[in-house]
Amino acid sequence: MPTSNGYHLDESAHRLGRLAAVPEREVGDRDALRGRLTRDGYLYLRGLLPAAGVQAFREYYFSRIGSADRAEFRKVLFGEIVPGPEYAAFCSQPALRGWFEWFLGGETFLHRRKIIRRTLPGENGIGTATQAHYDLVYLREGTDQVLSAWIPLGDCPVARGGLAYLEGSHHRVLREEAAGRLKRPAASITADLPALADEYDARWLVTDYAAGDVVIHTAHTVHAALDNLSETPRLSTDLRYQRADAPADVRWQQHWHDQDGL
Repeated sequence: MPTSNGYHLDESAHRLGRLAAVPEREVGDRDALRGRLTRDGYLYLRGLLPAAGVQAFREYYFSRIGSADRAEFRKVLFGEIVPGPEYAAFCSQPALRGWFEWFLGGETFLHRRKIIRRTLPGENGIGTATQAHYDLVYLREGTDQVLSAWIPLGDCPVARGGLAYLEGSHHRVLREEAAGRLKRPAASITADLPALADEYDARWLVTDYAAGDVVIHTAHTVHAALDNLSETPRLSTDLRYQRADAPADVRWQQHWHDQDGL
């Protein structure tokens, strides 16, 4: 049974479902993809990136993170990996940047603040997994048309703690944002995913991700991470692309750090 921050997800058919991958016939159809993104709030693109490159970056990461000491871990992560050329190259690789240029129909801008998340087996409890939220609350000083890419760095079955999406949540968020009823501060909504599903009367959508998969989601789509119930570390990265001619949140133009206040 999947959990998030220790909460057991309701596995009934009206509260838990499978994330729908973009069918092969639509992968190269930009209009169909845009319609799907508007309807669903996400695009699950299987095999968008070369799996070998994803695995190579995963191996690079764990080759540098060799110490169990917390201070040493943070020193390497924020001092070497995050600002390093290997990570920069991975996040702007042609298969990714080129897709966004094609999809957005113009020159793109990649936010400098890019995040790598690692969850070890057995870690759970409030504050371990990313709590339910939508990205606009953290990016209000730029365009609301910024798109997030969530990338599992290696195979990530449900038990390893991938990302879950609250089905159709962006429609409600868009309505309430437009009406001024949901001007949330930069904070998560809740760690209690089952209660949020009841509130929205919606399903959490999950799937078994493979290396090379990418999920694109809008700034209004509610999502959260599951706990890692496997025996293998879960590693992922999330980054933000937008059109270069749209306003960008200036606070997101420094390298990510866990004490950057965002």
